[in-house]
Amino acid sequence: MLYPSARAWRDATRKSVLFFGMSGLGKTHVSNLLRDSGDWYHYSIDYRIGTRYMGEYITDNVKREAMKNPFLRDLLLSDSIYIGSNITFNNLAPVSAYLGKPGNPARGGLAYDEYTRRQNQFRAGEIAALNDTAHFISRAHDLYGYPHFICDTGGSICEWVDPEDPEDPLMQELAAHTLMVWIKGDAAHTEELIRRFDRAPKPMAYQPEFLDAMWQRYLREEGCTEAQVDPDTFIRWTYAKALAHRQPRYEAMAKWGVTVTADQIAGIASEADFTDVIANAIEKT
Repeated sequence: MLYPSARAWRDATRKSVLFFGMSGLGKTHVSNLLRDSGDWYHYSIDYRIGTRYMGEYITDNVKREAMKNPFLRDLLLSDSIYIGSNITFNNLAPVSAYLGKPGNPARGGLAYDEYTRRQNQFRAGEIAALNDTAHFISRAHDLYGYPHFICDTGGSICEWVDPEDPEDPLMQELAAHTLMVWIKGDAAHTEELIRRFDRAPKPMAYQPEFLDAMWQRYLREEGCTEAQVDPDTFIRWTYAKALAHRQPRYEAMAKWGVTVTADQIAGIASEADFTDVIANAIEKT
């Protein structure tokens, strides 16, 4: 582990931390808090994916829709207008909109083949962005002078690694450069995340084998064809199953670092609070 003791953590002049866990448990909130303290560089994996690895896919998709409108088509072809996505750390809607949802096109769904193609693009982008972590740690210090670094990962990080394999290349890379911190939610947090998702279902990225199994199971249980699937109904149906699928994967990843609870994260109001929470987690490991 990068910091073998609580004292080593507290005394470190350069701290590097990576948050992982279910989306909605405070990763970005604490990352923003640390960034605002002035000493921490905030590296958002989802932002990196959307701007570096999927930016062209996203804008081309918007342009494709615009080209269907004769008025916008003429303006685009004459270079009279510019189309781009306004991705920020706190607004990743362009990425979600591009990923989309599978099912009935009349309800905004994508053909399943197209949906999985975009899933694969995201998977490649997320793995690449995670592998960029060490570069950004050096960049944050050498270029901008930040002493500390926080990596804010997406909920799907656990889909692309095998944490039970001590030779997993991505896990080895991340653990070599950061203290990996699992933000663990309890049953009440999970129920709240499901309720929140049910109110406003959002696209997600899934492990291909899991997604294919869920898609075939849904078609079978509902007795419907691909074109009859309601996109929102499908991703609502899949969400709770995805959380259950991810939980043991997060737990296995936590063996490479430390665990803190979502309630502890919610109680952090300052950099000093954060330092204490992580020091206590290291002592318990």
